[in-house]
Amino acid sequence: MTAPADSAIVLVGPMGAGKTSIGKRVAKALEVGFVDTDATVVRSHGAISDIFATHGEARFRELERDAVAQALARGGVVSLGGGSVLDPATRVHLRAHRVALLTVSPSVVAGRIGGGHRPLLADEDEDPVARWRRILEERMPLYTEVADATFDTSHGPLSDVVDKIVSWARTAVPKGQS
Repeated sequence: MTAPADSAIVLVGPMGAGKTSIGKRVAKALEVGFVDTDATVVRSHGAISDIFATHGEARFRELERDAVAQALARGGVVSLGGGSVLDPATRVHLRAHRVALLTVSPSVVAGRIGGGHRPLLADEDEDPVARWRRILEERMPLYTEVADATFDTSHGPLSDVVDKIVSWARTAVPKGQS
C-alpha cells in the first residue's frame, strides 16, 4: 500500500538531529516542496529567541502550531521544531502523515548545538548538552508516539540517512491510516 498523495513526510526529533538539512535533501530526492516550520515562524514573526524574550514560550508555541498546520496542509517534506510535538492538536494532525523521528547521540549533538541561538539551551548555569538531554528525555515519549519510523543521524554520511528516509517515505503509510 502506498501513502496518500496529500500525506506529508514529517521529520521530528530533538534539536541538532539534522531535521532541516536532511529534510531539504529528502524533498529534493522526492521532487516535492520543503518547509521548515521554525523558518516559517522566523519569516513571519522574527527571531525565535526574540519571541521567547518578548512574548514567552507559550506565544511561540501558538505561532509554531499555526505554522505546522499550514505546512502539513501543503504536503511535501516538513521539518518540525523540536518542541512542536508538545502541542496535543499537532500530535493529532500528525496521524494523517508519515512521520520520521530523527535521533542523534549526545556526544555528536554537542558539536551541532554549540554557538547557536536556541532559547531553551540558553541557561548560563547549565551545560547546554545536559539541558538538551533533559529536554530530550521529556519529549522522547511524544516523539515515539507520533513516529512511524526512526532514523539515527549520529554517524555515517548524511546521504545514507537521506537514502533510507526516501526509501521508507515511498512506501510508508501513516499510523492513523494503517
